[in-house]
Amino acid sequence: MSAADSGENRWLGTVLRGDTGKVRFLELFFDLVFVLGFTQCTALMVHEPTWTGIVRGLFVLAMLWWAWAGYAWLTSVVDPEEGAVKIAMFAAMAALLVAALAVPDAFGDLGLTFALAYGVVRMGHIALFVLASRGTPDLRHSVTTLAVSTAIAIGLLVAASFRDGVAQGAFWAVAILIDFGGPALFGVEGWRLMPAHFAERHGLIIILALGESIVVLGVGASAGITGGVIVAAVLGVALASALWWMYFDVVARVTERRLIRAAPGRGRNALARDSYSYLHFPMAAGIVLVAVGLENTLAHVDEPLEMVAAFALLGGVALYLLAHVALRLRNAHSVNPQRLVLAILLLALVPLASRLTSLISLVVVSVMSWLLVAFETRAYGAARVDLRHEASAEPGPAPET
Repeated sequence: MSAADSGENRWLGTVLRGDTGKVRFLELFFDLVFVLGFTQCTALMVHEPTWTGIVRGLFVLAMLWWAWAGYAWLTSVVDPEEGAVKIAMFAAMAALLVAALAVPDAFGDLGLTFALAYGVVRMGHIALFVLASRGTPDLRHSVTTLAVSTAIAIGLLVAASFRDGVAQGAFWAVAILIDFGGPALFGVEGWRLMPAHFAERHGLIIILALGESIVVLGVGASAGITGGVIVAAVLGVALASALWWMYFDVVARVTERRLIRAAPGRGRNALARDSYSYLHFPMAAGIVLVAVGLENTLAHVDEPLEMVAAFALLGGVALYLLAHVALRLRNAHSVNPQRLVLAILLLALVPLASRLTSLISLVVVSVMSWLLVAFETRAYGAARVDLRHEASAEPGPAPET
């Protein structure tokens, strides 16, 4: 433990997790604020339907993701429902809510508000990790290096709030590179995690992102319920369900097993960083882009999508698939050819989608996604069944999707 197990020290300090990898109720409560963050990023891109708007939305999403990832690492070390962590988590939720409210104008008048609120979220995370690392020199060293990259990134966001145009975008880009690059540059030797908890936490955030794609179906249908809107809504649920299947049917299980079986220390930490903190971000970004495409589709079911919206719909699914390809490459050192081919095909179809009605485009991407699911389910056969029911000691090569 980081503090004495009883009395005042327990309340003021932190308590390390026991053997359980179960996600706590407070973590689920904390993650709900990120649903608003996802929604606000979607709103930013929908209300600014340009390439600049897409980039800005993804920039903000990247910063929010990294804040969430930091707390995922934290609560895989300390029990979030014990000691000072509980109150600090509530405070971080409040600051994160302010940051999320500022997202639609994070590149305008509310840029400084976003930067300062985001800074409070990140500094609270660092402070809790400092408490948790007492008596653990290697973890304290990792926390110190993370604090440096975090402080620089926050400073750049504050500076960006006083700029506009290309200069502002450049400050944001550098802030993201420094924030994401800190763990890669300074190493991961000192970090700790509970692998089952860490994997489950990331699975839950993917579900929350998929939930956002369902929510926008209602937002997109707000103009009125017609036959076309009903069909589009059903297809939107079908597409979100296919995305769920692509990850949770096999990929999530294989990735979790590999993390659990990795030797504790640098190897496991690097695998967790790459597979989850890094490669789950493009999955979440792809889902948010799909949400942007779905909202535009339901708002204009009988009209072609603008090029940016067409890219969001098809390119979002492509980005999601490419993240899976990279995840398998990182874990199994092989490539999933069918997912790579479908991702490339969807990107190639973006110009065509901007000429078809949005409903037809949604039909195409939904059908293609489910054809991939059907093909993989049949192709993997018994190996997939063994993996899902944990009947085999090691996952076979076929289902490493």
